[in-house]
Amino acid sequence: MLDLRLIREQTDLVRESLRRREAEIDLDRILAEDDKRRTLQSEIDELRRQRNELAHSMKGRRPTEEERTRGRELKEREPALETELRRVSETLDAHLQEVPNLVRPDVPAGTGEDAYIEVRRWGEPRQLDFEPKDHVALGELHGLFDFETAAKVTGQKFYFLRNEAVLLELALVRYALDRALAHGFTLLQTPDLARREVCAGAGYNPRGPERQIYTIEDEDLALIGTAEITLGGIHQNEILDAESLPLLYCGLSHCFRTEAGAAGRATKGLYRVHQFTKVELFAFTHPDESDAMHEKLLTIEEEIFQGLEIPYRVVKLCAGDLGAPSARTYDIEAWMPGRGEGGSYGEITSTSNCTDYQARRLNIRFRDPGTGRPRFVHMLNGTAVALSRTPIALLENHQQADGSIVIPEPLRQYAGIDRIG
Repeated sequence: MLDLRLIREQTDLVRESLRRREAEIDLDRILAEDDKRRTLQSEIDELRRQRNELAHSMKGRRPTEEERTRGRELKEREPALETELRRVSETLDAHLQEVPNLVRPDVPAGTGEDAYIEVRRWGEPRQLDFEPKDHVALGELHGLFDFETAAKVTGQKFYFLRNEAVLLELALVRYALDRALAHGFTLLQTPDLARREVCAGAGYNPRGPERQIYTIEDEDLALIGTAEITLGGIHQNEILDAESLPLLYCGLSHCFRTEAGAAGRATKGLYRVHQFTKVELFAFTHPDESDAMHEKLLTIEEEIFQGLEIPYRVVKLCAGDLGAPSARTYDIEAWMPGRGEGGSYGEITSTSNCTDYQARRLNIRFRDPGTGRPRFVHMLNGTAVALSRTPIALLENHQQADGSIVIPEPLRQYAGIDRIG
C-alpha cells in the first residue's frame, strides 16, 4: 500500500498517478477518514491523560465523591472511543488497500496495447518457405499435449504433457535455474500454497468476486498464482541488515490462476491456462538501487530467450495496464509464427518494480546505517520462464518443413534429445 503520509503531504502527486492509470479512487474520502482517526486518537490520548492526572492527584488520600464520579465517567467513555477508533481504522485500511502504487515518471499514461512503448527488438522472425503450424497442431502431430483427457479429469484449460514435452519442460526449468544461479540467485522450490494474508500482501486478492487465485475451503490458505507470493513472504515482519541487500531469490513453483481469459485463436492451447510451472526471479533491494535491479532482471530474461534463439520485443506497459503493486513493468513478447494470422508477438515474461508497495503490506524493512531507523525495502519480480508460454514460442519458432522441431543447443544437455519428430 502507499504511505498515508505521502497521500496527505503529496496529494497532487498521487492524484496524477491515479489519472495516468485511469483509476477511480476517492482520495478525499481517505483523507477524511484519516482526519476522523486522528481526532479519535487525540480524544483517547486526552482522556487517558486526564485519568492519569486524576489518579495522581488522589494518590495517598481518599477521593471525593466528585472525583469518583469523574473517574467513572472517564473510564466509561474510553471503550466506546476505542471501538469507534477500531472501526474507522479498519475502514481506512480497507480503502488504502485499494490505492495502487505510484507509477514511475517514464511510464506512459493510458490503457491498452496501443499505449505501450516498444523499447527494443532482438532477432528476426524466420522467413519460412512452408506454412507454419501452431503449437496445438505440432502437439497433435508429435503427441505432446492432451487437452481432451485433462478436461475430463480436471476441467477446461488444464492439460497433460506427454512424451518429449515432459523432457522439454524439465530442460527449460533446469536451463533457467542455471542462468539464475550464474547471476547469484539463491535457488528455492517454494510451497504451492500460502496464507491468505501473504497473498494479499503481495497484491493477489484471495477473496471476493475479483479474486485471482484459488482458496482452500476451511483453511487460511490459497494456491499461489506465482512464486512471487511465496518468495515475497519469506521476510514478512523482518528487519533486514542493510549490508545483506540485495537479496536475490529464484523460485520454482506451480502457479494457479482462476482467470483463463477470453477464448480465441490467440489464447488457445497452452497460452492461457489455469495451472502451469514457472521459474521466478525475485529481489529485495535498497530503495536507491531498485531501478538498476529492474534493468538487471530484464537483462537476465533477455539472456535466457536469446540463448533459446527466440525473436522477441521488449515493451514498457502503460500505467492503466499495470498491476496495482507495480510502479513499472516490462514485458518480453516472443514472436509466435502460429499466433493469429501470419504470426504475431505474444507475452512470455514480465518484470516489475513494486518499490515499497508490497513491503509496506508485508512489513519488510531494513535498518538504515545512516540514521539507524528502519526503512521499507523495495521488492521486484521477474519471470525467468513460464512453462506454458515458453514452449509455445520454442516449438513454433524451431519447427522445420517436415514438421520436426529442433531443440536449441542450450537445452540439449538437459533434455537428452536434439530434435522432436
